[in-house]
Amino acid sequence: MLASKLDKRKYKNICLIDSNGKVGSKIKVSGGAKCNITNELVTSKNYLGDRDFVKEILCKYSKDDLLKFLNSNGVNPKINPKIVKGTYFCNSSQDVIDMFLKLTTHIKKYLDTKVLDIEFDKTYKIKTSRNVIESKKVVIASGGLSYPVLGATSIAFDTALKFGHTIEKLEPALVGFTVQKDQFWFKNLSGVSTYVNTFVDGKKFEGSFLFAHKGCSGPVILTSSLYWKKGKMAIDFLPKNKMEDFFKSNKKISSALPFAKRFTEEFLKSIDLEDKAISSLKKDEKEKLSILKYYEFSPAGNFGYTKAEVTRGGINTDEINHETFESLKQKGLYFIGECLNITGELGGFNFQIAFAQANICAKNI
Repeated sequence: MLASKLDKRKYKNICLIDSNGKVGSKIKVSGGAKCNITNELVTSKNYLGDRDFVKEILCKYSKDDLLKFLNSNGVNPKINPKIVKGTYFCNSSQDVIDMFLKLTTHIKKYLDTKVLDIEFDKTYKIKTSRNVIESKKVVIASGGLSYPVLGATSIAFDTALKFGHTIEKLEPALVGFTVQKDQFWFKNLSGVSTYVNTFVDGKKFEGSFLFAHKGCSGPVILTSSLYWKKGKMAIDFLPKNKMEDFFKSNKKISSALPFAKRFTEEFLKSIDLEDKAISSLKKDEKEKLSILKYYEFSPAGNFGYTKAEVTRGGINTDEINHETFESLKQKGLYFIGECLNITGELGGFNFQIAFAQANICAKNI
């Protein structure tokens, strides 16, 4: 959160308030501590929310603008497609944090300081766990409800509601799924990963699928979770193969399928099919095996905010000035980042939109 009595010449009257003891705690853990900071393939289609607004934002501050800014400050991210296609990773998340620390040496920082309330009476009174800070303008960039262990609070949403804003339903996103009884076999494979395609809400995603002790996770499931509301989704466990090719084989099922033995064993148990020569399979048995190409299931739920990378939903963007990010309900109050009802897929998309919003807001404040 930034609170500012803005000196347009020297920016001396800006302060940063952070509930953590160190700057950039969420940046620190992002991308496996390598900060997945943007994506080569970023478009408005990678976001949930007002895509026209997202398009405006990305036109004003593109991934090329972000990369230019990072490179000019000694941070040189490179594409690493092993996790998510087109994703730029930094050498270390700490590089990004160090960059911000160098760029903000002139800014007063209140770390390990929790914002308790924000009031307005001619100026803003920001009540914190340490003191009361008075400010002419306030920028709230405190994120959503995900990762409470890193200091996430509801202050952005509480403040927005206080000043008359509408909050679209808040839910954990970019998060693993818990499963129902028919998929309990997933749990027996905890730690096993495989490359799949998923189908959810009319969209198709590809990537690594991870079986987990609570159900399933991995990059492709995290992105799928952004679009799943309730009901069924599907998995293609053989995205690069056709079942007809396997049915020509004389090998046993476990020998012919390109999976870890544990996976094949558990899957066959789940569909009550014996591991036998494929050439001996009857028509109904082939149909059972063919669900590998379109395995439908209904997640029981998700792992919750403690494991979610972002919060889906947020402050209605129709109530935000699209040119400045100032509240249309309250002059001098700005909202940027995850607290808005704009959420990106896994792969650097959320950092990209956050940097873009911050840049636009800073230029217009």
